[in-house]
Amino acid sequence: MRTRVRGWRWRHNPLRRRSDVVEAWTSLFLTALLCAGAPLAGTAAGWSSYDRAHAVQVTQHTERRQVPAVLLQNAPAAVPSPQSSRQPLYEVKVRWTEPGKGTRTTVAQVPAGSRSGERVEVWLDAGGRGVAPPATDAMVWQHAATTGVWAAGGVAGSVLLARAVIGRVAERHRMAEWEDEWARTEPEWRRRMA
Repeated sequence: MRTRVRGWRWRHNPLRRRSDVVEAWTSLFLTALLCAGAPLAGTAAGWSSYDRAHAVQVTQHTERRQVPAVLLQNAPAAVPSPQSSRQPLYEVKVRWTEPGKGTRTTVAQVPAGSRSGERVEVWLDAGGRGVAPPATDAMVWQHAATTGVWAAGGVAGSVLLARAVIGRVAERHRMAEWEDEWARTEPEWRRRMA
């Protein structure tokens, strides 16, 4: 029957080697890093990503404007997709009237299945070119959460990889220390056995 003694690396005993102590302290440090560092890194990366994405969202809202337009072409029909319930957007030619400048045309993104002659709301940039709608709050939060999760996972993976490498190195050192100890002890055993 195998018995496991907890904390043996922390207690003084004749079987404990220096590599055991180093491995124990390193494991303690890495556990603290895993429990505290990974969530902190994920939170910091998430908030930083949120700040950048929110700044882009605000910039997009100031640089883009929504105008009513008439479709000059049919948009392709939507292809059903099990991954998303949202309709895809397609680029088609639209016409709109700009106060003081008359009628203008451009290519803009419209929902799938839109027909020629329909009135739609399109987003334009400062130059009058059709652009995608600005990012929504949900998109900004999703981006921030994804970044935070990946950052926390990256730190956790790095810590676990470091723990595995340190365990292998400690095992190699432990075996070398045992070999040295046996080299010093073996001659005494041979004399006793003879």
